[in-house]
Amino acid sequence: MPAPPSSSASRPIAIKIIAAAVVLEALVLLAGAALYGYGLATQTPISFAGSVFLLVLMLVFGSWLLVVGHFLFRGYRWTRAAALVWQVFVVVVAISMIQAGQLVLGPILLAAAGASFVLLLTKPVTAFLVKGAAPRAL
Repeated sequence: MPAPPSSSASRPIAIKIIAAAVVLEALVLLAGAALYGYGLATQTPISFAGSVFLLVLMLVFGSWLLVVGHFLFRGYRWTRAAALVWQVFVVVVAISMIQAGQLVLGPILLAAAGASFVLLLTKPVTAFLVKGAAPRAL
């Protein structure tokens, strides 16, 4: 039984771009969680339980995105759905930021999410993920 193609030669450039974008989004989310945690530790929140819940949620999502980015790069099929759903959330946040007057960060997030969304639906990415470049398990 031949080994699955896992060399970078068979991996589409779009997979590398999307995986890097997802990992970058995860790192930004974890950095935001660290800043939020610092603010929570140094200031008195209105709702302590709600603030802790939000912090935990940010940490869980950031960690999950690191996992998704890693396994997307390796070629696991299930990561496509997770990355698509995350990009939809980013679009919602970006539009909200634009409406709130964040005319620099909002469009950057919107462009990154849109590009990742489109790349996830391209033929080379779909073929790479469907053919199962990764091992059969997981």
